Amino acid sequence: MKGRVLVIGLGLIGGSLALCIKKRHPEATLIGFDINLEQCRLGKMLGVIDEICVNLEEEAVNADLILISTPVIETEKMIEKLCELPLKQDVIISDAGSTKEAIVLKARCLKEKNITFIGGHPMAGSHKSGVAAAKEILFENAFYLFTPEPHISHDKVDLLKSWLEGTRAKFITISPEEHDYLTGVISHFPHVIAASLVHQAEQTSRDHQLITRLAAGGFRDITRIASSSPAMWKDISLHNKKVLLSLLDRWKDEMDKFSKILSDNNEEQLFDYFAEAKNFRDDLPSKEKGAIPAFYDLFVDVPDYPGVISEITGYLAKERISITNIRILETREDINGVLVISFQTEADMAKAEECIQRYTNYGTSTGL
Repeated sequence: MKGRVLVIGLGLIGGSLALCIKKRHPEATLIGFDINLEQCRLGKMLGVIDEICVNLEEEAVNADLILISTPVIETEKMIEKLCELPLKQDVIISDAGSTKEAIVLKARCLKEKNITFIGGHPMAGSHKSGVAAAKEILFENAFYLFTPEPHISHDKVDLLKSWLEGTRAKFITISPEEHDYLTGVISHFPHVIAASLVHQAEQTSRDHQLITRLAAGGFRDITRIASSSPAMWKDISLHNKKVLLSLLDRWKDEMDKFSKILSDNNEEQLFDYFAEAKNFRDDLPSKEKGAIPAFYDLFVDVPDYPGVISEITGYLAKERISITNIRILETREDINGVLVISFQTEADMAKAEECIQRYTNYGTSTGL
């Protein structure tokens, strides 16, 4: 496909979308815009985009496809700006935000001008940020949700999918309201819970200093998402307030239910409570990419001597295996020590495990 594609917001998501389009549609021209001009310059130097957008208004009116990849509050402001421009009648505009109902509502001004806006949400991410972290495989096998309003024709949705088929994502079309509820349950609300658990630990640590050391293991893992951008989650929470407040009410009911079971010393109901949760969790797809970016952890039993970490990482570097994080667990007493190495893909984790078993006799196990 030919045409001018304007990517507004040249970070991880915007940059990765640009790379996917460039690979699948080499005859298209990719133009990048970002409030941080250095991101644009870096994007062009890395071949993520073809041109740097100097004049947003001029580039927008000539674009055939406009992708907005900015924080949700900024996306609303950008839509307002686009509504004031004499855009092409056949242009398609989409976004990549984590909430949809408020953004689609904001885009009604485009509808009044017969401009096509299709809400989008590629459900993938990384611990890294910025255009330098962009990669073509970021969205591969991830869910990519579209939330077109009823007046948007199937042809327009299909055309947007054609532009984005290089993502190799799994496209799903749902309503904006359903999108916000579903992502609220499996993404937005878990972030609130993770943050609340961290707050509780922080408050407890004031009187119990061991908390920070003991929390280095499993607690740190289950609250990993609390390390996400505070600015981004402030905006998402405000955008999806109605759903989050409803889920918080249901969470309070759930905690009251558990509190009563525990107060009553009801062993049978306690067992059932945990067993039902275990069964549902164990039946969740383990190979699918979900709303929260997954990390794959490899646990390595290592002896306690100087240089053991550099030894392990040296073997992985030799095999050109990328890692996303590395740390030592201090709470395991039955063995010398546990090195936890995180990877972004299951394939990398499997290669790393085979590598370590080949070069050493250290025990390994996975976090799956």
